Amino acid sequence: MDYKKIKEREAKWSEATLNKVLKRFPERKETFKTSFGEGIKSIYSPLDVESEDFLSDVGYPGEYPYTRGVQPTMYRGKLWTMRQYAGFGDAEESNKRYRYLLSQGQTGLSIAFDLPTQIGYDSDDEMSEGEVGKVGVAIDSLKDMETLFYNIPLDKVSTSMTINSTAAILLSMYMAVAEMQGVSPDKLKGTIQNDILKEYIARGTYIFPPKSSMRIITNIFEYCAEKLPGFNTISISGYHIREAGANAVQEIAFTLADGIAYVNAAIQAGLDPNVFGKRLSFFFNSHNNFLEEISKFRAARRIWAKIMKEKFNVTDKKAQMLRFHTQTGGSTLTAQQPMNNIVRVAYQALAAVFGGTQSLHTNSYDEALGLPTEESVTIALRTQQLIAYETGVSEVVDPFAGSYYVENLTNRIENEVNKYIDKIENIGGMVKAIEEGFPQKEIGEAAYRYQKDVEKGEQIIIGLNKFKSEDEAKNEVLKINEEVENKQVEKLKKLRKERNNDAVNENLSKLDEAASSGENLMPFIFSCVKSYATVGEISNVLRRNFGEYNESIIS
Repeated sequence: MDYKKIKEREAKWSEATLNKVLKRFPERKETFKTSFGEGIKSIYSPLDVESEDFLSDVGYPGEYPYTRGVQPTMYRGKLWTMRQYAGFGDAEESNKRYRYLLSQGQTGLSIAFDLPTQIGYDSDDEMSEGEVGKVGVAIDSLKDMETLFYNIPLDKVSTSMTINSTAAILLSMYMAVAEMQGVSPDKLKGTIQNDILKEYIARGTYIFPPKSSMRIITNIFEYCAEKLPGFNTISISGYHIREAGANAVQEIAFTLADGIAYVNAAIQAGLDPNVFGKRLSFFFNSHNNFLEEISKFRAARRIWAKIMKEKFNVTDKKAQMLRFHTQTGGSTLTAQQPMNNIVRVAYQALAAVFGGTQSLHTNSYDEALGLPTEESVTIALRTQQLIAYETGVSEVVDPFAGSYYVENLTNRIENEVNKYIDKIENIGGMVKAIEEGFPQKEIGEAAYRYQKDVEKGEQIIIGLNKFKSEDEAKNEVLKINEEVENKQVEKLKKLRKERNNDAVNENLSKLDEAASSGENLMPFIFSCVKSYATVGEISNVLRRNFGEYNESIIS
């Protein structure tokens, strides 16, 4: 390709054609820039990817560096797993929703837990008052988990659980239910989020200090490598980092830096990255900037493959691959003109598919108002099915490869992400960076800049700061029955009365000893769960040993 000739021709076009039109018809007043603040030109050409080498930088799907996807055939062989993140009230109500979604064609479950379950409190704890069943399903013991998966064969579905501090406990409950169904652990498929570092950065549902939390995570890695070979033992999450206000570059950079910290911790614990690396998965957000999001996903795959191969000397191809789940952007949804959210979600989902996601959750249009109704969650699921079966986009692997703009933006995102990763490595790694407040401060500043752009009208949000309507239609909102909390408390009283409390106390005592001795905690947590010890009781044993984390004030 004659780049000199292209450069001369582009300069001539700019002078003779473009500038002539701009004098008569200036461009719109909005600022044309990426989410991370870089300018966007009106056109891109071979000059913008001149330094790119097709074979080493883009390549072919299923081959290093996996820019174009982790499978050679991608969706021509198998469509992405369609999950709808759901859980509310008690286990009985959530079970009904799960079975409904499966009957409508959903191919995987995604469990939302309530706040007390996430931070290790039972429903009758004073800390749980007013929060039981509100943002997810309340799970106190194995009894609740049995109800949650009633009539759902665990050898036939893939289950994702958004749980972090108490991930070891909920995974043990899942294994125990499978055992009751006669399903061996090696037949189970799914993911536990189990990503505690992003909790310190962006979300806040942590319990223990970072060092103790990392011990629990590596215990899970070690235990599951033998017992649950088909289960993803962590979903390293950029979703919540993006929801907290990060831009696309920060989302990828801080997520992959968390991933580096987990790999380092596992190696220090004596685990082989060629083995546990195959069970690492990631979780990303898909926002409104369509082409930027596609580029972001492509860049993330390439960066992670290089990290695993060059930094950790990983030779197993599957352990080099970045596999990820995507959720459409909850923070992009508006309470104003909520039906617009159906369109937003469709484009966000389409970007995730073009970006090569392995599984996908589409938000419901009414989530800015409250928990999704059955109608809205069905529309969200149908959105995925329409993309999969009617648009034709699943028929071609990475169709945006070769786009001058997408390839240029993929490269730019990669460069900016690597700058952040280098900064974090210079600080001393992600745990140290979190303790010093580096990612928190960066995200806070990005969120502030975005909000200022919205207020100035430079970032347009339809229905919020442009094309507003005076008459807003009233939407039905799903509300949690306040009796859920009383019902859970009564069930707990009954459980504690009927279970074998001697067995519970004996297993909790053994867990206490294991926590102080440094043994792998998973077998002891599993025994506690099977004797019907509660989430709060197990968490309290670990609290006594590890203490609780208090966030430092970041100036």
